[in-house]
Amino acid sequence: MNKTKIAVGVVIALGAIWTGAAWLTGKQIESHMDQIVQNANAQLAQIAPDSRLKVSYQNYQRGLFTSRTQLVVQASSQTEDNALLKPGQSVVLNETIDHGPFPFAQLKKFNLIPSMASVHSELENTPALKTLFELTKGQSVIEADTRIGYSGATASAIRLLPLDYQNAQTGERYAWNGGKLGIDSDAYGDRVNFVSDIESVALTVRNEANLPVLFTLNGLHLNGKTHLSPQGVRIGEQNAEMKKFSASVNGLEAAVLEGMDIKTQFDANGNNVSGQVDYAVDKVTLENRHFGSGKMTLKLSQLDGQALKTFSDNYRSQMQALMNQPGIQQDPERYQAGVRQILSANMPLLLKGDPVVTIAPLSWKNDKGESTFNLAAHFKDPATASGAAQTPADALSRMLKTLDGKLVINMPMATEMMKQVAMAEGYQESDADKLADQQVKGLAAMGQMFRLTQQQDDNIVTSLQYNGTQVTMNGEKMPLDGFLSRYMLGAPPQDLPE
Repeated sequence: MNKTKIAVGVVIALGAIWTGAAWLTGKQIESHMDQIVQNANAQLAQIAPDSRLKVSYQNYQRGLFTSRTQLVVQASSQTEDNALLKPGQSVVLNETIDHGPFPFAQLKKFNLIPSMASVHSELENTPALKTLFELTKGQSVIEADTRIGYSGATASAIRLLPLDYQNAQTGERYAWNGGKLGIDSDAYGDRVNFVSDIESVALTVRNEANLPVLFTLNGLHLNGKTHLSPQGVRIGEQNAEMKKFSASVNGLEAAVLEGMDIKTQFDANGNNVSGQVDYAVDKVTLENRHFGSGKMTLKLSQLDGQALKTFSDNYRSQMQALMNQPGIQQDPERYQAGVRQILSANMPLLLKGDPVVTIAPLSWKNDKGESTFNLAAHFKDPATASGAAQTPADALSRMLKTLDGKLVINMPMATEMMKQVAMAEGYQESDADKLADQQVKGLAAMGQMFRLTQQQDDNIVTSLQYNGTQVTMNGEKMPLDGFLSRYMLGAPPQDLPE
């Protein structure tokens, strides 16, 4: 047998193996569709328990190398209105499934990693999405390509088409130039990594004076590497960056924020969750006047993992229920009252484990100087205390072990900021200088008069320490109930300075 015949035989054998493997893979995928849909509904119930949506599939057509099916999202109740979909409405995803072990869709990208399948997803033009398809001239606004590994892990590349929606009656407009989103996940949704890029978004609405307000966002980048703690809390690293955000009223620029950055990093050790959040904004401009830049580092430690998970679940489900209340979006007072009630009812959960909160620092600076705030607070679980609190001091000592805080307001920096505020309100620069100087000096004098602050060089300073029994305010020691009586509950007349 010559080499040519051997080569041809190898190609034929490989072709037969590939064809057989692709056929078996297609059959295996079909047999797992019920489980896939069941898992999707379980995750939907966990993420949005009150969404009242369900996922199903229909029209599965299995081929040798490629299969097709449709995933259907619709209201779980056919008699109850849903905030997202009404009874009878549906969102349909057309799924084209290339079978492994080497799906054609992946080979086109020169990806030679063996995979169970590669799935291309597009929206179907249903009545619920009619307006959306009109905006995109019949194209699916979302397209996704997902590689499914034999372990069940997935890697999705999602593309969002540009949109430009205008409401001629209200004057509202929403436009963006599209974006990209990549999501990698293991088979169980434990490890989830993501990256997203959106270049620009513009939103025009009408304010209370019926003037057009334009919000623009440029250069939004998101990325993260996350996983679930043993208690089910999502931890890991996440980062959000935005180059510029601006707001204009009736064509005049009102506010601009540039160089915004948020970084979070959380980890778990046993049942304890700890982490750090860093905020920064490089430049804030109000009505074309520079107001400075700011940053904050927030550290959290000794958070009880199970309590944190319960708080997260309660907050998400209760907020969803609040949003589903009829007329809630047109009643901001009722909405805010509902949010306060939800937070008040669930906040004690966050004190389990005796957490520690540190702000070091919160700072704001401009060309004239920098002001800072530092805080370290060690809380404790009030549920561990016996008996009922008899006084406000008892109630506070049940949840606070220690506290150490310091505020430093740089007077030149504060004067410059108040000057810019006055000029934005229409004052001439010379008058704004005088007004700002008077305001900051008045603040310093009033703070000293009421024993709230001290003046050290060009700084207005306040320091507060609490060791569990005694408070030290600007160097003056007093019991906790005395501090609350003087500063928080109203001091008796004889205790106030003349």
